[in-house]
Amino acid sequence: MSEHRITLNWEKGEPPFTYQTYTRNHMLGFKNGQEKITASASPSYLGDGSKADPEDLLVAALSSCHMLSFLAIAAKKKLTVKSYEDDAVGFLENDNGRLWITRVILRPKVVMDADAATLDQIHHLAHDACFIASSVKTEVSIEPR
Repeated sequence: MSEHRITLNWEKGEPPFTYQTYTRNHMLGFKNGQEKITASASPSYLGDGSKADPEDLLVAALSSCHMLSFLAIAAKKKLTVKSYEDDAVGFLENDNGRLWITRVILRPKVVMDADAATLDQIHHLAHDACFIASSVKTEVSIEPR
């Protein structure tokens, strides 16, 4: 149906290339180079903690996809969403010696004129519609605030 391309650029820089010293910082480009961010590894893997790491980006993709699905469903139901915030968290865990993001909890706070049952229904539909959640084995749960 569609392709989604990114660019990734990394350069060695001045330090010697050893596990302890090579830079984990790299550039990620989106949309033909119009959008770029510097990403890194987690500080646990000698990365720059002030930069997004792949684990952060996975959690962000799940949160963003859920929100976009939620907004689309609400709009199609002719319900106006006034604001949407999320305080999502992902858990990197050891599963029999293999590290992976086992679960992500989305904690959306939605301001709109709808009762709790309607909000729950839209969150359920949004989860089912989210391409990213359907693409990962990570357990994704929604705990509205």
